[in-house]
Amino acid sequence: MIETLFLLLAGLIGGALNSLAGGGSFIVFPALLFVGVPPVVANASNTFAALPGYASGALGYWHAVGQYKDRLVLYGVIAVLFGYVGAELLLVVSDELFSLVVPWLMAFAVALFIFGNRLNAFVAARSGGRRGMKLAGTVLLLAFLAGVCVYGGFFNAGLGILLLAFLATAGMSDIHAMNGLKLYVSSIVALVAVARFALSGSIDWYHGSIALVGVTTGGYLAARNAHRIPTQWIRVAVIVYGVFMTGYFFWGAYA
Repeated sequence: MIETLFLLLAGLIGGALNSLAGGGSFIVFPALLFVGVPPVVANASNTFAALPGYASGALGYWHAVGQYKDRLVLYGVIAVLFGYVGAELLLVVSDELFSLVVPWLMAFAVALFIFGNRLNAFVAARSGGRRGMKLAGTVLLLAFLAGVCVYGGFFNAGLGILLLAFLATAGMSDIHAMNGLKLYVSSIVALVAVARFALSGSIDWYHGSIALVGVTTGGYLAARNAHRIPTQWIRVAVIVYGVFMTGYFFWGAYA
């Protein structure tokens, strides 16, 4: 009962953070570890818990994606193929090795959370919204997306910020359309990864489902009350917590 309440609370907080500022995986993934879920399974279960939020968010932004619908098939195919590659990579990594990798992934995700807005602004300024990119540039751009999808299939935290950076590089500037495409690609990557994890028995359905209920509920409640909470305060709290948890994982893995 204590584990159930703890995971439900972690999911509520994580879902609320996803709605308000992002960074919910910094709460849910460690919570799954703390209740005894093995690292690889905890990571897979965290992706499972995040999936409904991605899907519902994508539907919510669907009206804003209109002028970019010609990209949906291509981006979707890349998300399927390379999200699967990322999921396969996770499944061949042992819990011991993944425990050594997690602190670095957490540090990378926290850095993305802190500097993500600057990164997106930087790449948007450099892309300048240019169209008609040459073949080499297009290939490099799609390779960027493929790499982001591999990362998302392997480790979920920070995926949204990387996708926003990709979309800015691709010349997009409408933040609502960007959020819609970001959540669309995230949904596909997560769906493919969850399907692969399920086939391999790598999801803790009991603990993952509790977190999923919490994440979905917390995200909805936070979205309804977002105007009452200063986003900057939430960002600071996520950063402090993320830095603390990253240090904790480094200490646990290498001390």
